[in-house]
Amino acid sequence: MSVTDEERLLILATDLTRDQRILGLDLGTKTLGLALSDVGRSVATAWQTIKRTKFQKDADILLDLCGKENVGGLVLGLPLNMDGSEGPRAQATRAFARNLATRSDLPLAFWDERLSTVAAERAMIEADMSRKKRADKIDAAAAAFLLQGALDRLRTLGSAG
Repeated sequence: MSVTDEERLLILATDLTRDQRILGLDLGTKTLGLALSDVGRSVATAWQTIKRTKFQKDADILLDLCGKENVGGLVLGLPLNMDGSEGPRAQATRAFARNLATRSDLPLAFWDERLSTVAAERAMIEADMSRKKRADKIDAAAAAFLLQGALDRLRTLGSAG
């Protein structure tokens, strides 16, 4: 029996210690957008963007940052097609997660990231952010948007149980 993405999220949350944070990742072909939760796991904040190179180097940087920031789990944005199916980008994200799992025991969950970049850009435009600043920060903002969705869902699941 395979584990659903929502069950993965619950497993991730139950594996965390009280003071650990969750890292959200918006996995692009050229960059990794990163967002961090607070230790209470209620607020996601856009953090930084890493330029991608080779998987080994990207994983080393990512796991080093996780250690420095006391990250206890990862939420990767899953770029589903608008009809909910998985295309090549979603498959690449799952492959990245499988490869990362061979290098780390951090629990990992996926979160539907459809329209996260659109929503992040819209918020930046409404904040009157220049095109240059938006370009520099969009991936981290999209990571924060998807991580906030996962945090909100965890809170809902926690109050339902």
